[in-house]
Amino acid sequence: MSVSKKKIMRKRLNSGLLVLLVLTVVACESDYVPKPKGYNRFDLPEHEYVSLADTLPYRFEYSKYARVLKDSSWISDPYWIEIYYPDFKADVHITYKTISNQDSLKEYLNDAYFLTAKHQIKARSIDESITRTPSGKTVVYAELSGEVPSQFQFFTTDSTRHFLRGALYFNTAVQNDSLKPAIDFAKIDIVHMMNTLQWNTKNGGKP
Repeated sequence: MSVSKKKIMRKRLNSGLLVLLVLTVVACESDYVPKPKGYNRFDLPEHEYVSLADTLPYRFEYSKYARVLKDSSWISDPYWIEIYYPDFKADVHITYKTISNQDSLKEYLNDAYFLTAKHQIKARSIDESITRTPSGKTVVYAELSGEVPSQFQFFTTDSTRHFLRGALYFNTAVQNDSLKPAIDFAKIDIVHMMNTLQWNTKNGGKP
């Protein structure tokens, strides 16, 4: 084989290898799927708690990383508060009602179930559970999945004097799937709140 033919074949081989390399790079790039926006990274601390001030008809231990704010909504009652997480932009809205008779208890129970059911349109599922706290209180939890504004709700009552309800909200447009670490963190705190809940006898409570 002549030298000129060898050079031609070598050039063709190099060209072929270059084309193969380009195609390989393009194919690899076409498989790349960019990470969706909105997937926040949460640096979650250890769970630590402080006691609620002794100025309400109820008290419990809440996260030391949260702040207690007075509910500022126009329908707020005197004993309604928000447990606000600045790092998550999340709120646990706490509402409290005094039970005057069995009719009022039925009204509060119906309202609690109605407020949870309002999310059925967007919720993939609503899982309800009933638990007993160490002090013997019954708490009803509702865990909502899907793109719902409230991911966790709960209520408890002694059926004679006190009715307390709460709901977790995140004040952000980030999707709930990416909020899951923060949601799970807040859920643990909420369960601890209910496990340490006591009715305050100094503010209208009964022993």
